[in-house]
Amino acid sequence: MSSLPQTSRALAALALGALTITALPAWAESHDHDHEHAHDETHDHDHDHAHDEDAQRIYDGYFTDAEIQPRPLSDWHGDWQSVYPLLQDGTLAPVMEDKAAHGEMSAEEYTAYYDTGYATDVDRIEIAGNSFTFHGPEGALTADYVNNGYEVLTYAKGNRGVRYIFRKVEGDDAAPGYVQFSDHAVSPTDAGHYHLYWGDDRAALLEEVTNWPTYYPTDLSGDEIVEEMLAH
Repeated sequence: MSSLPQTSRALAALALGALTITALPAWAESHDHDHEHAHDETHDHDHDHAHDEDAQRIYDGYFTDAEIQPRPLSDWHGDWQSVYPLLQDGTLAPVMEDKAAHGEMSAEEYTAYYDTGYATDVDRIEIAGNSFTFHGPEGALTADYVNNGYEVLTYAKGNRGVRYIFRKVEGDDAAPGYVQFSDHAVSPTDAGHYHLYWGDDRAALLEEVTNWPTYYPTDLSGDEIVEEMLAH
């Protein structure tokens, strides 16, 4: 599939930009149970609220070095679809409109921004074991990858991101030498979606922050992906 190296070159060519729960007497049982239940509910609510706040903080790119942990490739196992076609056919229009309602650009401007961000001709990726299979317009490329550590990036607005990196060890010659995941998580967890960077120059890929092909599970419909995106 000769289109994959072209995609990698296109990624590298784009300019630098902006991207973790004694028995009581019968007369007293009801009252005390209700009290304890209310206390537990409050405790659980507070715990969940704190957990949700931490998860959103990390998702937004504000985390400490101590919170960063290595991650195995199994975090990204699965069959994944590119969201780029969904942007092109208008399925993601509600997402762009929601961004415009809460952001500083119009829906058309957000669409243009994500048209650059999501752009790719690799419309499907399968990850199992150590193997990647990249599906593009001219066929598939398959190769095996091993863990190559991670890098922490600091962005212009002060938030940070972690790239989890894997290096090719065997497989199709045209398959990229490196793949780098970014999914807003900084410790082991099954990914719900991810941004992927690929190419043969590890350092150059770390400079790429304007094009981030984005993948969701293939068993999700377009409408379900819209719901997922709006939830964030």
